[in-house]
Amino acid sequence: VQLQASGGGLVQPGGSLRLSCATSGFTLDYYTIGWFRQAPGKEREWDSGRRGSGGTTYYADSVKGRFTMSRDNAKTTVYLQMNSLKPEDTAVYYCAATSTRHMILSRLGDGTQYEYWGHGTQVTVSS
Repeated sequence: VQLQASGGGLVQPGGSLRLSCATSGFTLDYYTIGWFRQAPGKEREWDSGRRGSGGTTYYADSVKGRFTMSRDNAKTTVYLQMNSLKPEDTAVYYCAATSTRHMILSRLGDGTQYEYWGHGTQVTVSS
């Protein structure tokens, strides 16, 4: 199982970025995927997640309405479209996966529930 996040960069407040998470070694339909971030000196935070059992994509309140998680038709790449970016969104962003397909919703944002992590990609929001 491998994941690799990319697409980060420097963007002005109010701008947009699309992060990609290239996956291999597993079938997305059977894994729960999450996007997380970690800013310097802060704990890791969950942004978005989708259970392998399908259905709804869930978002943290802080990004709801601004971020959108999706995946390509080949079901090997997961995206995080980030709009209306704020300076407080500055962080290293990670995608993560767990083979727990039917993850309990209350655990979706718990990073310890994910076995597989990709290298992060830096997002800096600054004027």
